[in-house]
Amino acid sequence: MDNQFNDANSSSLGGTAAKIKEQVGERAAIAKDAVVDFGRKTVDNIDAKRGPAAGTLDQTASMLHEQADRVAGAARVTADKLHATADYVRSQDLKAMARDVEDLVRRYPGPALAIAAAVGFVTARVLRTQS
Repeated sequence: MDNQFNDANSSSLGGTAAKIKEQVGERAAIAKDAVVDFGRKTVDNIDAKRGPAAGTLDQTASMLHEQADRVAGAARVTADKLHATADYVRSQDLKAMARDVEDLVRRYPGPALAIAAAVGFVTARVLRTQS
């Protein structure tokens, strides 16, 4: 009788263990599928955002190129004007420069007065702080 009980008990334990093993396997497969699906969705999501991100980077690079070109152009114009001024100072004597300034004041009296007032103000400030 003990043998029959042991045989019945071991067969029911074996069946229970087999059912548990089967359930664990099923749940592991479900978990694996969920992880794979999550990974696929994440990759698809990242892949979908790649194009707009590249577009934004392109726009930013183009804006930087345009701004750099403008700044470089302004620097070239300023350098050219400084060279022209250096050539003028080198080639003209003081009397010729005075005649040119007088001519400019006659042609543009308003701006000449504004510049004279600004230079006078700055000169007064400098002399006042040194006293």
